[in-house]
Amino acid sequence: MSTAQDVRRTNAAGGAAVGKPKGRSAGRRFLESRAADWVLPLVLVAIVIGIWQAVCASGGVEEYVLPAPGDVVVKMFGDLGMFAEQSVPTLVAIFVGFALAVLVALPIAVGMVYSDIVRRAVYPLLIIAQVVPKVAIAPLFIIWFGFGQLPKVLMVALICFFPVVIDALVGFRATRPESLMLVRSMGASRWQAFWKIRWPFALPSIFAGLKVGITLAVVGAVVAEFVGADTGLGVVLINARGDMDSLTVFASIAWLTVVGFVLFVIVELLERILVPGKRGGRSHEASGSL
Repeated sequence: MSTAQDVRRTNAAGGAAVGKPKGRSAGRRFLESRAADWVLPLVLVAIVIGIWQAVCASGGVEEYVLPAPGDVVVKMFGDLGMFAEQSVPTLVAIFVGFALAVLVALPIAVGMVYSDIVRRAVYPLLIIAQVVPKVAIAPLFIIWFGFGQLPKVLMVALICFFPVVIDALVGFRATRPESLMLVRSMGASRWQAFWKIRWPFALPSIFAGLKVGITLAVVGAVVAEFVGADTGLGVVLINARGDMDSLTVFASIAWLTVVGFVLFVIVELLERILVPGKRGGRSHEASGSL
């Protein structure tokens, strides 16, 4: 009799133990869902903005030092025409410079994969180009090419180039040798093996570099406009700083943040279209393990 009761107690306890994790599993399902990728950052941003608004409302900080987030939003939409007009030259420099960086970086990465001489000759130069402070080069571009779009385009291309070429190189070199040997044994040429094997396998890593590059493109354009430009969001920032207009400074920074975020999302969407079933995470792509 006691044995039967013990069995019932054990089953009841086991049922309770099985039933308890349901709430936790629902939470885990949410955390693993795509909605969490948007909800969690939005909650964090809302908390930060709420704290910011509370600090400004308390009167502990002067408005010219830290304007309230509500005032920044009003400024952004109140001067929407001005910000939109000044965004055009900045966006042109971003798009042209980014495209130039990609068009130069990808062939160099391919050459470094297929030629050890090219890799050994070019790789140290890439490192040197990366470690040289870009802000120090920007005045030279102004001296050599004058004011206008060309210095901004070159600055954007220079600052975007390194992450694109390095991630492309990682992706091309991470291709499994067995896959290459298989297609070569079936009579495929070197370039056929590249387009059928290396290129598709490297796309996730290439897009990782593109996502880093497109965000750096915004930085490059603004740096060039800081040094010398007549129009652009960087010029708006410089003029507002000179006038001690912190509200316009914050509004410009917010506008640049929106521009950078939208550009990142565009590249992310292109990745989802061009890389079906894309693998997540740069470390996984770089390891080459499938």
